[in-house]
Amino acid sequence: MSLVVCNTIDQLRQHLSSERSMGRSIGFVPTMGALHQGHISLMETALDETSIVVSSIFINPTQFNDPKDLERYPRTPEKDLKLLEDAGCHYVFMPDAKEIYPDNDVLQDINFGNLDKVMEGAYRVGHFKGVATVVDKLFRIVEPHCAYFGEKDFQQLTIIRYLVQKLNHRIKIVGCPTLRETDGLAMSSRNQLLTAEQRNAAPVIYKALKESTYWIKEFPIEEVKKKVIEIIDISPFLKVQYFEIVNSITLENVLLYNESQPTRGCIAVLTDGPRLIDNIAY
Repeated sequence: MSLVVCNTIDQLRQHLSSERSMGRSIGFVPTMGALHQGHISLMETALDETSIVVSSIFINPTQFNDPKDLERYPRTPEKDLKLLEDAGCHYVFMPDAKEIYPDNDVLQDINFGNLDKVMEGAYRVGHFKGVATVVDKLFRIVEPHCAYFGEKDFQQLTIIRYLVQKLNHRIKIVGCPTLRETDGLAMSSRNQLLTAEQRNAAPVIYKALKESTYWIKEFPIEEVKKKVIEIIDISPFLKVQYFEIVNSITLENVLLYNESQPTRGCIAVLTDGPRLIDNIAY
């Protein structure tokens, strides 16, 4: 079947009700558009595991704490639709803001404990409240069996898993590996906003993260963090905002590395343009 575009909740629900009546399982890949091969890899996993794949393209205003960031977020709807169709996606939900946020609508107020207060949460106040609100809304609209998210946004993935458990959504959350450019830079919609100099410098982020997987076995955590930051900050085009080594489940800082404990290194790097995030498992 060819890609079906739905702009309203009622349209999408009608189509998906028909699919469910035929016993088909539904996979969901939410996006904010400006699609790249990382998104397509999520679609491919969803197509392997479910009968019908739904994607959404919605630039969620409530998760941007900086209005300028929302304004300059890349928008490529025609290209996005072509990529989705070529990938074999069945339905795409493209609502406007009023469809998702009717008048007097309020944001989800979920107690995430420490999960939304560290790293991204510390620098983007209110960001995860906006993410939780829109993801909960989309889950209630689509009612998928499985939903697919990239591990590049590792803190977001952790929070969504918690949200599903907290709100009793009967949805399997599937985390998919980060796709990278040939030079190691994590694929991101924001990469297209980088200048040539910033883009040339950016691969050092992953290079430093890979080095840290060796250092963590030899040096104290604080020294590993210092080494990573120093390597990246050498570039005049990059500045580390934070680099934390955390427990993969609680996101609490790890003070002493233990191979038996699930551990992630999570980083955010500033440029004069877009902000870049990445992570690596230890």
